[in-house]
Amino acid sequence: MLNATWLETFTTLCETGHFTQAADRLGMTQPGVSQHLRKLEAQVGKPLVSQNGKSFVVTPAGEALLKVGKARRTQERDLRDVINLNDPDIGDVSLGCSGSYATWIYPRLLERMRRAPDLVIRVTAAPRTSIVTGVLNGDLDLGVVSEQTSHPRLHATPLAREELCLVLPAGFEAGGLDLHRLNELGFVAHPDGYAYADDLLSLNFPEDYSGSDRLRVRTFVNQIGQIPVPVAQGLGYTILPRSGVEAFPDQSGLAIFQLPERLHQTLWLIARQGRSQFARIAAIKSLLEHATTSLARD
Repeated sequence: MLNATWLETFTTLCETGHFTQAADRLGMTQPGVSQHLRKLEAQVGKPLVSQNGKSFVVTPAGEALLKVGKARRTQERDLRDVINLNDPDIGDVSLGCSGSYATWIYPRLLERMRRAPDLVIRVTAAPRTSIVTGVLNGDLDLGVVSEQTSHPRLHATPLAREELCLVLPAGFEAGGLDLHRLNELGFVAHPDGYAYADDLLSLNFPEDYSGSDRLRVRTFVNQIGQIPVPVAQGLGYTILPRSGVEAFPDQSGLAIFQLPERLHQTLWLIARQGRSQFARIAAIKSLLEHATTSLARD
């Protein structure tokens, strides 16, 4: 029988692709990870990785064993689910959502964890396609996405209509604002910002707007918590969902400018069919539904 500890070490090593990162995640030393790998190779009688300096590739035998490792994780999680079926305060709940929503909802989830010491909540910021895939394959219990999915194995519940906001420095004189003045100020770009700009700016400046690739970019940042920082310092403007604005601690440095044509996106809560019967998942689902209603402002 395969050693479960060695198998978990090997599975984590393959996921991280790096001995040091695997050791950090597992709370081990790097030599300890290497030792587990060698013992597992001895147990199966075949090399599992082919090393080249600090990097490695997984051998065919390793790929087959990795499938076993992932399957065992799923089986163990399903067993824990059955054991903790009716206890809302025990077990793991994993949530996938946008970085903006993650920053906004996380303090509320921490408060829930303070009241339930045996509840573990994992939050992953990811693009929509990754969230849907994660919920489908069981890596995520719940997902919050900005487009409805019609997949037959998923259940989608509308949470709220969240506004896309044009965010300016608090001291910026916004009277007579047009696209030319926005370009003079400069766009604080981010991974979702270009799509947001195409949606919101094309709606409000249809004659002048020629695409996000023509905007004057002042800076680019891919960390959601840092996006409002240059705006608060007067270095540019950006476009964010309201959750991303409200999560920023220095609210006094920001101003949401009300454009003539407002644009909202509907947030959907997704889960696998029947998954919400587990008490802890149902409790977090209820928390998300209750909290997110505050984002819906007309």
